[in-house]
Amino acid sequence: MIRYNDHKQQQLFDPWGNMSPKRRQMLDRSWAGLFKEHILPELPVSVLSPFFNAGFGRPTKNLYTVVGVLILQQAHDLTDEQAVTQLSFNIEWHYALNIFEESDSAKYMCPKTLWNMRTIVAEHGLEDALFNACTQKLAEVFTVDTDKQRLDSVHIRSNMRRLGRISIFSRSIHRFLKNLKRHHPSCFDTIDTAIIDRYFSEKDLACFAMVKPSQGQKTLSQVSNDLYRLVQQFKDLKDVNGMHSFKLLQRILDEQCTVSDDDQVDVKEPKQIPSDSLQNPSDPDASYSGHKGQGYQVQVMETYTDTDDPEEKAQTLNLITHVEVERAHESDANALIPAIESAQEKELAPKALLADSLYGSDENIETAKGKDVEVISPPMGSEKKDQLGLSDFHLEKSGKVIRCPQGHAPMDTTRKKTRNCAVFDLVHCSGCPNKAICPAKSGKKAFYLRFTDKQLRIALRRSAVETDEFKDRYRWRAGVEATMSEFDRRTGVKHLRVRGLKAVRFSAILKALGLNIFRAAAVMAAILSGPSAKSRSKRGFTTSIEVFRERFWTILAVLVRFLERTCCFRAYT
Repeated sequence: MIRYNDHKQQQLFDPWGNMSPKRRQMLDRSWAGLFKEHILPELPVSVLSPFFNAGFGRPTKNLYTVVGVLILQQAHDLTDEQAVTQLSFNIEWHYALNIFEESDSAKYMCPKTLWNMRTIVAEHGLEDALFNACTQKLAEVFTVDTDKQRLDSVHIRSNMRRLGRISIFSRSIHRFLKNLKRHHPSCFDTIDTAIIDRYFSEKDLACFAMVKPSQGQKTLSQVSNDLYRLVQQFKDLKDVNGMHSFKLLQRILDEQCTVSDDDQVDVKEPKQIPSDSLQNPSDPDASYSGHKGQGYQVQVMETYTDTDDPEEKAQTLNLITHVEVERAHESDANALIPAIESAQEKELAPKALLADSLYGSDENIETAKGKDVEVISPPMGSEKKDQLGLSDFHLEKSGKVIRCPQGHAPMDTTRKKTRNCAVFDLVHCSGCPNKAICPAKSGKKAFYLRFTDKQLRIALRRSAVETDEFKDRYRWRAGVEATMSEFDRRTGVKHLRVRGLKAVRFSAILKALGLNIFRAAAVMAAILSGPSAKSRSKRGFTTSIEVFRERFWTILAVLVRFLERTCCFRAYT
């Protein structure tokens, strides 16, 4: 049975009125006051309603409390037991969740209940709804300017151990044997006893961690042959080949080995193994990045303020508008357009977006331009130092070549569809000292510089990188590195307690929401500590006491009018 309280409903008497003014002010100016006033009423608890019966069964915990605890647990990087303890005894959490009654049903939650609710949200991807609703509310309350944003990624690790190739083989076989004995004992009895003796018990499995480097190749060959024998033995049994642990064996065989026609198993060279190969049987979704290692990566896009005024920066919210979790091997080049589209769906799209060169491919920039977004990014790669490039020529944005590096203007310029050509005088180019390194090639009557529209755009971008205007705009991209550091320092996002893409995505997105809340609370405290209440009201901020007073007098006026009308009606009758 669904149960929740409507926190948008006003209360006649302040339930927190017994608190001392100093402590109340501290709560109002902290993340707890911000959460209670702006986040809690906006939580989309309706996304959980389809998973419960509205009129049958035991009543659920207050859904506002449940969703709030899920967010606060990830924001503070707590275990389930720690989260339950904070809900039971921490007055900040009580204030944030607006729990003022003293009862176990209100201030206690079983860890199993918390686990079940988290599983529902993670399995169905409901964390997006939570992040979007709260982020849009913060953007509205703090009047966030989303025209200027920046994008980058951060590498994170799930709760898995880093394994070598021998350990991947041996542990996957061990897991398969355990599951096979549990679910299909008759099939387990048909396995060669030598394989069972090597892999079934934890004690025997530990021997693979003590393999000498000189014996590594021999041991790897042995475990690969044992894995192949198991795959061949059970590949035609429907009950067995549908098991998740058996599918992992097949995946390892495809990724790590080659099998000849005579059933000879050869282990691939490390460079031949794909980056999306299995890294640990405990977390099949994790992959490998040659730059950062095993795990996942999180794409983060946030707003920024291009000002050096400390006071203005302190009172301006840098809001994370987009978060997406990917496997570690995926390229950043594929993340730009989805990030822009996601921000547009939330009506938080940028007009100018800063990103590093991996995001700034010509295709991405042209696609973003079609979505009215200017991507500010240096082009990838660099021209050869001992060669002149198209960017060394003086060009117009239309593609017309004005003059060459030696100052000579072309005799003619032509354009056909997406191809351009500049014709230079044969006399000038024949005696040019840069003839050997110039991209202009000799013809029968002249020297010709041929280039496409794409090469032109890249050349113009390469030339713009050296200008002071570009450097002044692009210097604000470095601020996203501080965001990544704060993201990890405050929420522990780089080392998670969960495994699997769905669970990792749930944690990372709600941790980003927690970071938004912490930042917003700091900005609110800076505004409330301003010179006067008048300046606070201009920004739209008031304390909870001021809000209560306003609501109290409004409700009192309504009651007076109601009583006046009732008394007049009774006197008339």
